[in-house]
Amino acid sequence: MAASKPDKPLGLKELVAIAVGGMIGGGIFTVLGISVAMVGLWAPLAIAMGGGVAALAAYSYVQLGKYFMDEGATYSFFKRSFPKSRRAAAAVGWWTIFGYISTLALYAYTFSSYALSVTDWADSEWARKIVSWGVIWLFALINIWSVRGMGHIEDVMVYVKVVILLSIAALLMMHPDATLPQLIKDSPSLTFMALLTVASLTFVAYEGFQLVINAVKEMQDPKRNMPRAIYTAMVLVTTIYVLVALAAVLSVPFNAIVQDKEYALAAGATAVLGEWGGRFVVLGAVLATMSAISGTLFGASRQMARIADDRYFPAFIDERSGMIPVHAILTMATLASGLILVGGLRMILEFGSITFLVVSFLMALANYRLRRETETNVLMAWLAMIGLATGTVVIFWYEAHTAPAQIAFIGGLYVVLTLGAILFERHEYRHRRDAPGFPPNR
Repeated sequence: MAASKPDKPLGLKELVAIAVGGMIGGGIFTVLGISVAMVGLWAPLAIAMGGGVAALAAYSYVQLGKYFMDEGATYSFFKRSFPKSRRAAAAVGWWTIFGYISTLALYAYTFSSYALSVTDWADSEWARKIVSWGVIWLFALINIWSVRGMGHIEDVMVYVKVVILLSIAALLMMHPDATLPQLIKDSPSLTFMALLTVASLTFVAYEGFQLVINAVKEMQDPKRNMPRAIYTAMVLVTTIYVLVALAAVLSVPFNAIVQDKEYALAAGATAVLGEWGGRFVVLGAVLATMSAISGTLFGASRQMARIADDRYFPAFIDERSGMIPVHAILTMATLASGLILVGGLRMILEFGSITFLVVSFLMALANYRLRRETETNVLMAWLAMIGLATGTVVIFWYEAHTAPAQIAFIGGLYVVLTLGAILFERHEYRHRRDAPGFPPNR
């Protein structure tokens, strides 16, 4: 008699795909230019350092995830670790979800930029926006259609893009542009502060591993598969990023990487391998952004629904069809589409970068507070708090010195979101505190 099929639709393979898909979403293409501009040949080392800090963040998430087993992830871990801080929990929830919405919008816009780069509409702003809306709503419908179907599609996209990126790295490294002494000579003077700054900026390229925790209700054997999926994805993504960065600095002139920014890899592949090489990179970028859109919609919508269940978002957002938070998916897709229409996505992405660092530090702090319950290694907890606090300070320092208007905008956005979260929490709590079954700390 054949073994029965597991009731939960997401196994280890799908969970690794969600984590890798959420992390490799165009970030490596974006950070290459600034990394090489600041540290030259040492960009792969700085990117590896960013992966190390992200791994410390992942440790805190894994320990809290195994202990709480809550799909609310970042928001729920904070709320349950600091149960008397209702308004702070509401603010963390609003920050986190808006950060996901902003990255979702940028993934979609990056997808459209690459998808249209080989067409006659490459320079059309409206064409980019229309394609961006289309890809967001395509994956919103896929996520609503079926968790199992989404998982299988994510598998294909993620594992194909991994093969493409590794192939690109291998092909480029077979055609080095300069000798090692020449590369060292052309690199800017290396300082530890420059390495630390690039590592902090690179940290956002690792954002997405925590989306696995949002699937806790739909995964097979969560206590075993959750940590395995996250740690496997962290090693795989860090390896890919380092190899791609190494291939770029060895085969593409530094000034071309800095000038072409996110298109540097495609331009370099075209120069070294011909037109098909550039098209190969474009395919990898398109798959990278598509899988990131799908994974972000899947994980963040479940966290948004969990926040709505606590009445820190409108209650209708928590309405589901089976296990699928349909209204949360539709709300995220609508808001991300609105951001694309408004524009200014790069500035909003910086908000997402800083938010990811800030909330990761809060998770490290929560894990340290509950270190006995989560069976946490104290040294790892301290390393996570120190590493994430340092990264947060460094990225604020960098932004304040290079783009003070941008950091002022981000600060204002935090104020608006925090006030909105507090006012909504006060309104809902006042109207529901006397309702039967509504706990006082919700």
